[in-house]
Amino acid sequence: MDKPLLEIRNLQVEGHYEGAWHSLINGIDLTLQRGEVLGLIGESGAGKSTLGLAAMGYARDGCRIVGGSVKFDGIELLQAKPEALRKLRGLRIAYVAQSAAASFNPAHRLIDQHVESAVINGGISRARAEREAVALYRVLRLPNPQSIGQRYPHQVSGGQLQRVMTAMAMACHPDLIIFDEPTTALDVTTQIEVLAAIRDAVKTFGSAALYISHDLAVVAQMADRIMVLRHGKRVEEADTRSMLSQPQQDYTKSLWAVRSFRTEPKACPAQEVPLLELRQVCASYGHQPVLHDVSMTLYRGQTLAVIGESGSGKSSTARLITGLLPATAGRVLYDGAALPVDFRRRSKEQLRRIQMIYQIPDTALNPRQRIVDIIGRPLTFYLGLKGKAMRARVAQLLEMIELDPATFMERQPRELSGGQKQRICIARALAADPQLIICDEVTSALDQLVAEGVLKLLNRIQQQLGVAYLFITHDVATVRAIADEVVVMQRGRVVDQGSRGAIFTAPYQDYTGLLFSSEPEMDPDWLDHLLAQRAAHTV
Repeated sequence: MDKPLLEIRNLQVEGHYEGAWHSLINGIDLTLQRGEVLGLIGESGAGKSTLGLAAMGYARDGCRIVGGSVKFDGIELLQAKPEALRKLRGLRIAYVAQSAAASFNPAHRLIDQHVESAVINGGISRARAEREAVALYRVLRLPNPQSIGQRYPHQVSGGQLQRVMTAMAMACHPDLIIFDEPTTALDVTTQIEVLAAIRDAVKTFGSAALYISHDLAVVAQMADRIMVLRHGKRVEEADTRSMLSQPQQDYTKSLWAVRSFRTEPKACPAQEVPLLELRQVCASYGHQPVLHDVSMTLYRGQTLAVIGESGSGKSSTARLITGLLPATAGRVLYDGAALPVDFRRRSKEQLRRIQMIYQIPDTALNPRQRIVDIIGRPLTFYLGLKGKAMRARVAQLLEMIELDPATFMERQPRELSGGQKQRICIARALAADPQLIICDEVTSALDQLVAEGVLKLLNRIQQQLGVAYLFITHDVATVRAIADEVVVMQRGRVVDQGSRGAIFTAPYQDYTGLLFSSEPEMDPDWLDHLLAQRAAHTV
């Protein structure tokens, strides 16, 4: 075989927390040939992202590489000078981060951030870099590819921002790309196009790739080989078809068996006044309409799932309910009474009753505060608890979300895994003692084992407290698992709604059927077959 493009031997990485250094990666070996894609899977904290960053000769803050070898095209990265590493990164080695919202500079336009590496490291003109950027935006199905680069990060959806980051990584046609959950923030229909575009680009440019994901069905479409990690060690490794059909280790088999969780659907009460009701609501961002005659109903103790593509209006609906986006028409009723359209005109009691859990815990938690302060703030603001009473209630909430108070109260968010951070966000929402919690893609950034644990946790809390959930998601499997009622949105409109049983029973409405058919399957040939079917249907 040709000389490997990437060769990692006996890698040792440590992380500093609780006043000491702990092993994160322990003796992993990895080889990657040119044009090959290696999938890295494992639960949260397995070391996937740490290994991906180490492949660039990099360790994040609070981590250090203490042993082993990382060779890229024969260059020992662990001994290379900073200047040499800067020339490699962004030009020959590219990285697509999981959290695009936390990776972009909010003060600069997207196009300025996109072309920087190509102009500085690639030595091409600004005009050419912009033309190539527009071409990549078009390939990745970004809306208005000619002008979207003029927007700032906060002016595009999470899924659009993730696609812009993918385009940035491909700008210099790198030899190696580390994809760290690149489709996590994407809806299922957009994910199909992005996966196809990534795979085609890897083949066209002859790039090698490390594809990190918690979605086994997605990895099956992308990877030639799969490596399973747990607690910083390699569990097993094999070509994709062998790994899917005959996993050898019990832990790997447990990953294959997740997502079996289902709640028993609850029927809508016949006479009860809805907890939340939207009646023909419209809303706009400036002069741009985003919601058109949206109506939906949610009863106490129920879960209403809102599903749709990126840009369909799901999160805008959540912003409208919370008063962050004023309605331009229609009414929002809570417990039968109209809510003020602007949160600043709502009473503290009205604010307390509706809480929100955000999609990305990294950007939702203050990195400088301790967990006790993060959860304690709503306790003080809404309920007036301070001192010992506040700390006692924080401890109760931590126990409710299955985290040990003695271990976690004094920690900061950077000392927690992704799943633990999301549980802290749940506890913060519960601290206000709400009747309704809006869950905005709360499991999309989590691996499947952790996501299933969070869904079970939310279900248990609902049974104990009777809280209602408005669950915004692009994950069809999550809707199957937890929804009582389902609303399907497209381009700011409700196009389908009904009970879980009705929505998931054929025949489907055209758009609903498109969403369901785009849910990846554990078959390496699934993406090829789907694309072929859609191409034939188009013809």
